[in-house]
Amino acid sequence: MPQESSQPPHRVAVLVDAGTNPFEVGVATEMFGLPRPELGLSGPLYEVTLCAPGPEIRMNHGFFTMSGLPGLEAVDTADTLIVPGRPDNVVPRGPDVLAAIRRAHARGVRVVSFCTGTFALAEAGLLDGRRAATHWMWAETFRDLHPAVRLEPDVLFVDEGDILTAAGSAAALDLGLHLWRRDHGAETANTVSRRLVFAAHRDGGQRQFVERPVPEVPDESLGPLLAWAQERLDEPLTVAGLAARAAVSPATLHRRFRSQLGTTPLAWLTGERVALACRLIERGEERLDVVAARSGLGTAANLRARLRRETGLSPSEYRKRFGGVPGEGAGALSV
Repeated sequence: MPQESSQPPHRVAVLVDAGTNPFEVGVATEMFGLPRPELGLSGPLYEVTLCAPGPEIRMNHGFFTMSGLPGLEAVDTADTLIVPGRPDNVVPRGPDVLAAIRRAHARGVRVVSFCTGTFALAEAGLLDGRRAATHWMWAETFRDLHPAVRLEPDVLFVDEGDILTAAGSAAALDLGLHLWRRDHGAETANTVSRRLVFAAHRDGGQRQFVERPVPEVPDESLGPLLAWAQERLDEPLTVAGLAARAAVSPATLHRRFRSQLGTTPLAWLTGERVALACRLIERGEERLDVVAARSGLGTAANLRARLRRETGLSPSEYRKRFGGVPGEGAGALSV
């Protein structure tokens, strides 16, 4: 029987401006607007409203026109505002669009941009002195127009708490799953990612643009090695050990991780262990030493440090926000 959702749906407004890229609007509606039967809930966790500054909005390159959307007043009742990108980033946004973005931020709404939607947030004055991401092709233009923003040109997305910015169109998927993790935990985000047939977790600091030349031999894929390591996260895995398993030198392994995943073997391994620790806490394991041991993080102190770095929460705070029913005989989860 489907479980009842304990809270009303989180209201998401998607601001569709003239020339908006259809893909990013699609990402927002796919991520937060469609039913999620895979979660086994009787009601939605999110409620999406597309809104626009006019009665008809011509999308990027005139592929189609959207009409009948609610006006920008829909922003004033949202919990999260998503601003997709558009290609004409040197053309100023309309004052009504910028005013709606400013109102949302002043009201404490979580503001999210996809791809070059970051330009709109910067134009509204939300990003001065803050870190932000945008598409790498527009990085220099962005710097010229908005020098007060601390642009991170190589990352997939930036989470500044109340403002989150995704780099490219596909990075919107990464940021969307990151929001699912922030709101509902790693286990739920993993379930959604499986439904999307998309990688469950690519860290926001991962390189935005990863060159992938055609491999000279077909056996350089990291897939088998990653699957092998994921089954052994509680063991003392090392970069040298992973390299030996792949029958390559540590230097070659580093090059392959950089080329195929945009990260290092150690960073990937740590990320997988933190994700496993989150899932264990969500499933009700309260014994901190058990979580640390089973996830391969070793000590309770290391677990606390890594979890806070990745999620901004202590283990007990994470348990209160995302945890399920504690396992039988489990001890108290300390901070």
